[in-house]
Amino acid sequence: MAGILVAVFWAILVSFLAVALARLAQTLRATTKLVEDVTDQAVPLLADASTAVRSAQTQIDRVDAIASDVQEVTSNASALSTTVASTFGGPLVKVAAFGYGVRRAIGGRKEDAPAKASRRTVIVGRTVSRRSARGKKD
Repeated sequence: MAGILVAVFWAILVSFLAVALARLAQTLRATTKLVEDVTDQAVPLLADASTAVRSAQTQIDRVDAIASDVQEVTSNASALSTTVASTFGGPLVKVAAFGYGVRRAIGGRKEDAPAKASRRTVIVGRTVSRRSARGKKD
């Protein structure tokens, strides 16, 4: 009787192992199919990503060329500005000073001109002459 019991036990054990191996084989087949599907989808995505990276590199090269051109234009504009300032700056200041002096000389000789009106400042809703606002009397 012990032999039959051991044989039944081994038969049950082999059956459980066979079921476990069948499920493991099924899981491996599903995993293999999943990997194949992922590979089929990943290859085109990687090709698209490669194309996008190449396009981005082309755009970066263009932007780099534009930036160097802008830097050159900025340098040229700075040099031009310095040249114009040094060439015309001194004479323009002299002309402006001469014009100011002429206006002062002509303005000082005119005695028929009316006196300047005093400037007024509004402080909190009331009008005060500029002199009284500074502490001087009218």
